[in-house]
Amino acid sequence: MEFTVGQIAEVLRGDVEGDATQRIDRLAKIEEAQAGALSFLANAKYEPYLYTTGASAVIVSRTQVLHKPVQAALIRVDDPYTGFTALLEFYQQATRTGRRGVEEPSFIGAGSEIGDNHYRGAFSYIGENCRIGRDVVIFPQAYIGDRCVIGDGTIIYAGAKIYAETVIGARCTVHAGAVVGSDGFGFAPQPDGSYRAIPQIGNVVLEDNVSIGANATIDCATMGSTRIREGAKIDNLVQIAHNVEIGRHTVVAAQTGISGSTKIGDFCVLAGQTGIAGHLSLANRTTVTAQSGVGKSIKTEGILLQGSPAFQLRDSLRANAIFRHLPEVERRLSELEKRNQTPEKS
Repeated sequence: MEFTVGQIAEVLRGDVEGDATQRIDRLAKIEEAQAGALSFLANAKYEPYLYTTGASAVIVSRTQVLHKPVQAALIRVDDPYTGFTALLEFYQQATRTGRRGVEEPSFIGAGSEIGDNHYRGAFSYIGENCRIGRDVVIFPQAYIGDRCVIGDGTIIYAGAKIYAETVIGARCTVHAGAVVGSDGFGFAPQPDGSYRAIPQIGNVVLEDNVSIGANATIDCATMGSTRIREGAKIDNLVQIAHNVEIGRHTVVAAQTGISGSTKIGDFCVLAGQTGIAGHLSLANRTTVTAQSGVGKSIKTEGILLQGSPAFQLRDSLRANAIFRHLPEVERRLSELEKRNQTPEKS
């Protein structure tokens, strides 16, 4: 695909400085870009590359001040990062999901319906009585169980497994190897020390614009729904247990585990390898730093948590500073004790 700088600026509602007729056929990092490429500058640390880049055009802020001559055409926008992200989304949609039609062999069960302009890859499986919208892309070897609902424009990548009764909204992405709707971890202890499986009869609901990373797992509810709300982004290798609720536009980074029946608020951030105990609630805009463990509910919005067990970031940093000095404190205390010891009388 090829566009002019002017056409791209029009899409981004930006203003061009330089030659708007130059042709752009790819996107690239500012430090690596060559002629024909479009890049962006959003981090001040990369400003030196603005004056040396080989890119034909660079997206910059409207307030960007130039300290040297620039060879590339500039597209000035309100937010370069957001603008470049929009172009990446468009490029990905056009290049990765441009396929349409049905490859054989593939299977669709009795009573299932799928909208126009869809793609079903070879060896994909759709169960009975499913309702699948328009412009849906289902890559090879994806599995969709009975009575699932999938909204318009959703992408199911190769090898993803969608269990029966799952509801997926519009414009969602489920990456390769993800499992949505597997049984929750529910077992009743028996008098003899064994465990009896508790039937998990609920489902999983992904609202619109949700992204599920590769090899992530989301358990179905024991009863009711495990629910991932609108705009939430779940990274690779995340485990979400039964009856969990993830709030709107919350992001969950890789290797995080969330135990059953926990409620995560809107606009929260769970960094990598965090652990959340069960039956808790985190208020809106809670941030949990990497490798932290949360063992109690957070009721105040906007709290930053760190540590295991996690507590407020400011207090955690102070505690860590004190902890680093403990060996020196212990040494000084030992010296004071020696000085204050009374010599024994002979």
